[in-house]
Amino acid sequence: MAPTLTFGTLRFIVVSLAVFAQIYLFVRIRHAIRSSNRSARFKTLAVFLSGAAIGLLFAMNVLILLRPIPWVDPPVATQALLFYLPAVWGIGSILSALLLVCSQAAGSLGRAIIRQWHNPAPRADGPPADPGRRRFLQAGAGALGAAPLVLSGYGAAWAGRSHEVRALALPFGLPLRVVQLTDHHAGLYMTRDDLRRYADAAIALEPDLFVLTGDYVSNSIAFLPGCLEEMARVKARYGTFAILGNHEHWVGSINRLKAFFRQQGVPLLYNAHRVIRTEKGPFAVAGIDDMRFGNHDLDAALRGLDPAIPTILLSHRPEIFPEAASQRIALTLSGHYHGGQIKLILPGGDVSLAHLRTPYPEGIYRIDDSHLYVSRGIGTTFTPVRLNARPEITVINLT
Repeated sequence: MAPTLTFGTLRFIVVSLAVFAQIYLFVRIRHAIRSSNRSARFKTLAVFLSGAAIGLLFAMNVLILLRPIPWVDPPVATQALLFYLPAVWGIGSILSALLLVCSQAAGSLGRAIIRQWHNPAPRADGPPADPGRRRFLQAGAGALGAAPLVLSGYGAAWAGRSHEVRALALPFGLPLRVVQLTDHHAGLYMTRDDLRRYADAAIALEPDLFVLTGDYVSNSIAFLPGCLEEMARVKARYGTFAILGNHEHWVGSINRLKAFFRQQGVPLLYNAHRVIRTEKGPFAVAGIDDMRFGNHDLDAALRGLDPAIPTILLSHRPEIFPEAASQRIALTLSGHYHGGQIKLILPGGDVSLAHLRTPYPEGIYRIDDSHLYVSRGIGTTFTPVRLNARPEITVINLT
C-alpha cells in the first residue's frame, strides 16, 4: 500500500517536534544546571544564557525557513554562523530531544521490569544519593544529547556536500549517455561555487544529453540566474533540457520563469516534447510541469509524438510513473525527495519522511517495459543536513 503521509501532516509533525525539542532540551539543561554545585548566581546566569541561546538559534532557523533571504554568495564565516549554525541546531535539537526521551523511557521501563522481577520489600530509608554517580549519569545524558548535534554537523559539513556519481545502464532502443542533475536548491546552502563544481563534474562526464529536473532554487528567485548560467556551461551532444519543480512556482510567475530560461539559453519543456534525430535513429525528450503546484499535462506533452519513438519523460515528481508507463514511455526521470535527505538504514528497509510520503523515494522502478529513476539530487531543503543520502550526479547509459 502506498504511503499516505500528506505534506500538511508532515509539516505539522515537524513543527510540533521542533517546538517540543526546544522546550524539552531547555528543561533538561536547566535541571542539570540547578543540580550542580555551583553558586546560585552562576546557576541563574547559566540558565538565562542557555534559554537565550536556544531561543535565538530557533528564531534564526525559523526566520531562514519562512522569509526569503536573497543574499547571493555571503562570506564563508557569515554563512557558517548565521545560516549553518541555526540550521544544524534546528534538526540536531529534534534528534537530540527524541533520543533523550526514548532513552529516558527505556530506562524507566527497564527499572520497572527489574523491580517487578525482584519484587523487593519497600524500605522507609535508603542510602544517601551518590553525587559521583549523579554526575556520571548527567555527563552520560549530556553526551547522548550532543551526539545528534555532532552528527547533524557532519551531515551539513561533509555528507551534504560530498557527491557521488551514480551510474546505471537501462534498455532504451538506441545508445545514449544521459546525465541528470536535479534539486539544486541554489541559495544560502548551495552557492555559485558549489554549482560551478557540479557543472564541471557534469562536463567531465561528456553527456550526449543533459537533463535538469527541477527545484533550481530554495526560496528566492535571486539565485536562479546564477544557477542557470552554471548549468548552461554544460554542452551535451544532443542538448540540454529542463523542467520546473515546485520551488520555482513558489518564487516566481510562470512567465518570469520562462524568461529566465530563455535568457540563459536553457530549453524549458513545459508540457512539451522535442524529437531529436541521431545517426542511430530518433528519440524524444518530453517534460511536464510540477504535479502539485504547477499545471502538469502529460497528454499535451506527448501530443503529436509518434509512440514508436523511444521517449524520455522529465517529471520533477515521480508519481507520474504509472501514467507514463501506461503510455509506454521507456524512461521517466525524476527527483524531488532527495532520497529522504535524512534517512535511517534499518534491517527492515530504509526509513525517512520521504519513504513515508511516496512509493518512489529514490532509485530505480519498473512497470512492464517502462523504467523510472528517482535521483537523490544535489541540494537540500529546509536544512543543509544530509545523512545516508549523499548528493548524486546521475549517469544513465541507455542501450
